[in-house]
Amino acid sequence: MPSKKTPATRGQPKPASPELDLIRTLADILNETGLSEIELEQKGSRVRVSRTMTAVATVSHQAPPAHHAPAPVAAPAVAKAPDADHAGTVKSPMVGTVYMASAPGNPNFIEIGSEVKQGQTLVIIEAMKTMNQIPSPVSGKVIRIHVGNGDPVEYGAALVTIE
Repeated sequence: MPSKKTPATRGQPKPASPELDLIRTLADILNETGLSEIELEQKGSRVRVSRTMTAVATVSHQAPPAHHAPAPVAAPAVAKAPDADHAGTVKSPMVGTVYMASAPGNPNFIEIGSEVKQGQTLVIIEAMKTMNQIPSPVSGKVIRIHVGNGDPVEYGAALVTIE
């Protein structure tokens, strides 16, 4: 008489698959970098992994309150106004960390008021330990910089506005 078998894997992890390994790898990258979301597209497949953040950002359309400036100091040329709908706004093509210069101590690629040419590097975004130069899609004048050095960015976030 055949006996009934209970599943041998009950309570044990299932064998790994390439898809689950990819998701685990992306989740590890989220934990290591502190990002809230990462998306990977290759060979017609797209995988997006996100996690819930403990802090909540609030968007306000009023003037921002004065911040932690104890004494007048030369402020960095970074404006964080929300005009992502401006036609000249360059958006992030990926999730990663923004760098304004090619190396620490080097001058920034751009400043507010800089004249840029099409194809000129605006910023670098580090994603998965790869440095990606973000080129200017047009020639013009930088009127707004939405990110600062070392800031994390999401896909589609406003980086720079060029007029």
